Order: sequence, then C-alpha cells, then structure tokens
Amino acid sequence: MFSHMPERIVQLVMHYDGAGFAGWQQQPGQRTVQGELETVLARLCGTPVAAIGSGRTDAGVHARGQAVGVRVPDKWTPCALRRALNALIAHDLWIAAAHEMVPAFHARYSAVSRRYSYQVGTDAGAQSPFRRRWELSVRQSLDRAILDAAARALQGEHRFLAFAVHGTAPAHDTHTCRVLDARWSERPGGLVFEVEANRFLHHMVRFLVGTMLDAAAGRRDPDSVARLLDAADNRSTSAPAPAHALCLDVVRYPADLYLASE
Repeated sequence: MFSHMPERIVQLVMHYDGAGFAGWQQQPGQRTVQGELETVLARLCGTPVAAIGSGRTDAGVHARGQAVGVRVPDKWTPCALRRALNALIAHDLWIAAAHEMVPAFHARYSAVSRRYSYQVGTDAGAQSPFRRRWELSVRQSLDRAILDAAARALQGEHRFLAFAVHGTAPAHDTHTCRVLDARWSERPGGLVFEVEANRFLHHMVRFLVGTMLDAAAGRRDPDSVARLLDAADNRSTSAPAPAHALCLDVVRYPADLYLASE
C-alpha cells in the first residue's frame, strides 16, 4: 500500500503583464496565466499541480498581487519554490512572494477583500508607447468633483447588477458587493481609481470606470453612478473601460491562515 506523500499549502503572490495572456483561467489553445504557471509547477513537482487563483482576471488585465494557492510536495519550502518558479517561468510573470498556509486556506474562498487600480492618463505624455500599454489616455477635460462624488456613492453594500456582464453569475446570485474603499487620486500625468471590495463581478471595475469617466467628461448625467446602483440591469451603463489599464493590486486574507513566509 502506498503512503501519502506529505504536502504543503503555499500561497504564491504573482505579478504579471496581462497583455500577452487570454486572462487568468486555463483555456484550450490560449496562452493563460494559470496555464503557464501549472506547466512549470508540473515540471518542478513531477506531477500535475492545480493553481487556484483568488479570482479570474480578464484578457489584458495586469496583476501585482494575484494570490494563487498550490498544494506541493513537502520538500518545496516557500522560499525554494519561489526561486525555482522564477528561474523557469515566462518573462511576463513573476512570483513576488510565497507564504506557507494552513490546510484550510483556499485562494478564492478565504479572501476577505481584493483591491484593484485603474490608471488614467490626462497629459500629452499618456500617448507615449512607454505609458499607453498600462494607462487609458483621456484627452477630454474631466470634472474631478463628479469623479469623487461617484466614488463616494460606491462605498458600502450595493447590488451591482448595472455594473456586471449579464448572465455570468449564477441565477441565484444577488450581485451584492461590499465596497470597503473607492477613491480617485492625483498621480503624475493623470489620475488613478482605487477600489477594494469583498468581491467583484465580471467586468465590474471596468463598467464603473467607463461610466464615471463618461459622467466626468459631460457625456452623461453627473449622478449616473449613484442612480445606476438601483438599476436592475446594465442597459443604461456605459461601455466598460479598456482592460489594459486595470491591475489587481492585492488580495487580503485573515492573519491566522498564514504559517510561514519565504
């Protein structure tokens, strides 16, 4: 009878440039973050290893804090696993940190919040090829007061039916999210929108940004975001902002789920 090989549960914190990927989730015939990571994990561990992400980032979306749960042979300490992965993994991926977790840890279901940022360039330099890969260049004048009021309206618990792709959540899902923080801030060359919530719906941040920018540019009513929080569907919502300026910054977990770090 074979004995069960001892294993560790490790959380990997990943950075990636989303431009070269069809998103996080494994898809046949497509280059994905999950697919690239699982290929290298299988090479290191000598057996298939499932990489469970905190959530699915869409094609083109970046990350500097995607959390990934893996179950690996006990010989792989977090430090050794991080070094080995970074030696073999593709150039547009990087493991920033590795933490040993308790057996109950689940990268998706254990998360208490996720934080995203969206970069908007408002100066002429935003057209530079060194910036436009990661920023949305906006040439129109934006009313900062409208942006700030819209961000304030998002805070708290709301049903985000107007800011999600129809049909991507289960039929019984209420589309309720608890927004812990939402704010626009000045940065060199433009603005950044940051939002943290217990969960996000498909395209939610991009729908929010697209609608806020349209309101701030005078293309729709200033209070559009607040009013759409009561809407039953997304028919009156602006088109989602492009994916390339969105980044998953951090995923937070309870402290008692961590055992050790690299």
